[in-house]
Amino acid sequence: MTMTYRELIRRGARTYPDRTAIVFQNQSITFRQTNELANQMAHGLMALGARRGDRLALLVNNGLYSVPLDFACAKAGLNRVPLNARLSVTEHRRMLEDTDCRWLVFGADLADRAAELQQQLPELACIGLGTSLVDGDDLLTTAQAMATSEPEVAVAADDVVLTLFTSGTTGTLKAAQHSQASYAAICHNVLLNLVTVAPGDAMLHAASLIHASGVFVLPFWLRGGKTVIMSGFEPEHYLKLIEEHQITAINLVPTMLQMLLEHPLFDQIDTRRLRQVIYGASPMPRPVIEAAMARWGREKFWQYYGQTECPLAIAVLRPEHHQGERLGACGQPALDVEVRLVDEQGLEVPVGQPGEIVVRAPSRMLGYYKTDTLNRDMFLADGWLRTRDIACFDEHGFLHMKDRTSDMIITGGYNVYPREVEDALMTHPAVLECAVVGVRDSKWVEAVTAAVVRRAKVDVSAEQLIDHVGQHLAAYKKPRAVVFLDSIPKTAVGKLDRKTLRRAFNEDR
Repeated sequence: MTMTYRELIRRGARTYPDRTAIVFQNQSITFRQTNELANQMAHGLMALGARRGDRLALLVNNGLYSVPLDFACAKAGLNRVPLNARLSVTEHRRMLEDTDCRWLVFGADLADRAAELQQQLPELACIGLGTSLVDGDDLLTTAQAMATSEPEVAVAADDVVLTLFTSGTTGTLKAAQHSQASYAAICHNVLLNLVTVAPGDAMLHAASLIHASGVFVLPFWLRGGKTVIMSGFEPEHYLKLIEEHQITAINLVPTMLQMLLEHPLFDQIDTRRLRQVIYGASPMPRPVIEAAMARWGREKFWQYYGQTECPLAIAVLRPEHHQGERLGACGQPALDVEVRLVDEQGLEVPVGQPGEIVVRAPSRMLGYYKTDTLNRDMFLADGWLRTRDIACFDEHGFLHMKDRTSDMIITGGYNVYPREVEDALMTHPAVLECAVVGVRDSKWVEAVTAAVVRRAKVDVSAEQLIDHVGQHLAAYKKPRAVVFLDSIPKTAVGKLDRKTLRRAFNEDR
């Protein structure tokens, strides 16, 4: 039997009915209550007309109902399409149109956006979550009258349960599809490679649950762990919750960890129960991880490398590998993932040589929605998936990331990987944050250009930073220019937005 997402939900609910499952602000619900509420929501969605296989968009920020709503979609056989609330109405409309969504569930704080979308897309049925539009429905009110037993809906392993947008390396929005089986395999991947969860453990979530943070919910659910949810990241409150709820695991992007390090509470809270500090999503600056390990202990830190197309862990850097040159690696291949590095002809490259990462795993997506040409380009023979990421293996099997294929800078005939230059810049004490891109240049074709945010009250010149990079890297990798900014653009999930920087700098040429 192929395991399904829905079956894993059932198992957690049966095993730990009276334990606390979800905490949000001053509210909490048990495993039984979460499961029964998910059942009622599933019945409610079906009563409102949603049917197995329908695509249902979710415009919902982190809250008490985030997990029950996701579970409800799986139980009703619906294909949920999460929308990042930080995006524009134009982007949201395009996502709805591109995925042929007939339904939208929205949170009370996003009712105005839902109304805009319904005005632009009159055929879109908008259902509130604790609210409603004029003459619309409220899912919570509808659910209250529904049975707490699970709806009788036949689901298959290859039913699509999640269509998640990613811009990936191309800057073009694509909708990656995951099935009942692949989502269950993602849970297995996380438990096998990243986390060890026991009843009474707790994970704190401040990043949006529609992205990597949410992937940890099902593994904790399956093992009786507690999910503590914040509406958004705020360093002081985050640190206090670690102590208050005796958090055992957290998942951070580099920007979040840097903000925590700079907060005076960082060294004051009790972190004896905190076993795992998991990070990924974008490259971690070496000075940041070294400072964090010095203060919280190397044994807590785990890095994963993955993609929306193959979550969560393609490779893992375990705590014992957080030292020396290995600290710059993204880890060894996950136990349930096959990884190869290939050249432009699809041939495997020798150890030590850069190549594109291709992967094969049960947690791999089925493909992008309605993009046959792109799917043909992304999938190689025998089920291998291209990642568009460039890396090399060392002699011990550690994967060292070079960069995204689209971010690589070709300057004077040489290839320069932005991350390498960024890592060199971050070793300078005046640099708080930086991003490196290629800018059109009549002589070099592309000129290596750095955007830098300086630390408060620390002065440094562009020439000093360029010389500093030259002490670490080859001369052709040094920035030709340094631009000082107040902040570096970020994507909706907190990654460096090199695409926006590159466009802005090139438009100024």
